[in-house]
Amino acid sequence: MNIRKVPDNKKAFIDLLLLADEQENMIDRYLERGEMFVLDDDGVKAECVVTKVADGVYEIKNIAVMPDYQRKGYGKRLIEFLFSYYTDCNRMLVGTGDVPSVLRFYKECGFEESHRIENFFTDNYDHPMFEDGTQLVDMVYLKWER
Repeated sequence: MNIRKVPDNKKAFIDLLLLADEQENMIDRYLERGEMFVLDDDGVKAECVVTKVADGVYEIKNIAVMPDYQRKGYGKRLIEFLFSYYTDCNRMLVGTGDVPSVLRFYKECGFEESHRIENFFTDNYDHPMFEDGTQLVDMVYLKWER
């Protein structure tokens, strides 16, 4: 298993990016200013994009695992990598939909709920979005602190 930084041509991974953020113009808002990492295990299995918010504060803007490889530890491995890669990180943020399985995943990785942005998904996306049968409305922010 190898995790590597992708310095350019990040759109080559658009299909994987769209698994976590299904509207390309929303991805365009952070892709070029973010740092992208891919997890390769006999082929790319997962990716993430991280932006720097402030000194010591980073945000996971996109993290996705190929459908056939979900729930096999790849997402958790990427998050653990980020905690060690960003040695100056005092706080890591991630925003997601209000979906129990996703919130449980982040909590298992050491995150706790921070705040919400009401109506984020309904106000910023051009179509209703669903995950695990639940329509996404509010963005739930979680934080991890060193």
